[in-house]
Amino acid sequence: MAKKRPQTQAKRPQPTDGARADGDVPVVGGREPCPCGSGRRYKACHGRAAAHAVTELVQRPFEGLPAECDWVALRELVPAATVELKLREELPEGVPSVTLATVLPMAWPALRRDDGSILLGLQNDTASGDISRDLADTLQRALTAEPGTPVQGRRPPADGPRLQDLLDPEGPFEPVVHSGFEFWVPDAENTTPEVAASLERANAAAIPTVRLNGVDAAYWCQTPEKNHLRWVMPHPEERLLDALARLHAAGGSSLGEGTRLVGSFRAHGLTVPVWDLPSDMGAEDVEKPAAEFAERLATALASDAPLTADERRARGGLTNRQVTLS
Repeated sequence: MAKKRPQTQAKRPQPTDGARADGDVPVVGGREPCPCGSGRRYKACHGRAAAHAVTELVQRPFEGLPAECDWVALRELVPAATVELKLREELPEGVPSVTLATVLPMAWPALRRDDGSILLGLQNDTASGDISRDLADTLQRALTAEPGTPVQGRRPPADGPRLQDLLDPEGPFEPVVHSGFEFWVPDAENTTPEVAASLERANAAAIPTVRLNGVDAAYWCQTPEKNHLRWVMPHPEERLLDALARLHAAGGSSLGEGTRLVGSFRAHGLTVPVWDLPSDMGAEDVEKPAAEFAERLATALASDAPLTADERRARGGLTNRQVTLS
């Protein structure tokens, strides 16, 4: 089932006819008179645009960031991972580093550690529909938070910055996948009972996951019955489905004996093909087949020929097995 998260990319409403000319219209209660001086209630005047701004869906919130596909994977597919983030500006004094984490204890949006470093949580519910704007707002507040305190979520300003405005576009994005959540605390043996209990629950629920080295944004994971490969791809959805259908009809969509392309997810504007793998097929065993598949896929993506009848049937099967995550 699709998860619906409202999102925003609209700007704060500006005064129109009859509005104040000395600045932005402040936010007030929906039933109060609009500060612009129109005589109407705020919700029927400037509040209408503001309400739309915080519910408008951003289909690809991570577009334009380095490694967009990995951002999507860490948001939706990977239990425990961290990435060091590089900001456009120099970090404030007393903030040695900023680290993105898939999830934080107590589902905190962010944590300013005792040493001043920041952990920014990715897998949180967001108050607006633009995950990028929500994360940027949380990050900015974490930069000025007191050391040793979590940062709570809130609805960000509609005209606030997005991650694309704060992060260095040339900075590296190199996810480190962990087997558990011990990265939450410097000393897991001497933490508070509350955090220790949260850590134990999280570790028990984490699915073993490994990021492949030979191709981008492909993640092997282990489940009790079978293993899977989930591969976030940057290609336009319709063109990718055509290419997968060509390979499937030609018998070239698998990753070797006992493997099968079973469908795909749709997440944050990108498509994530999923393969079933034998339970004895580890991440290292998938590296070579995945690299070979990438070459076949590149050839299929380059084709503009109309789909054959068999390819259309294969495409229909893939489309029917597509699930929207966001």
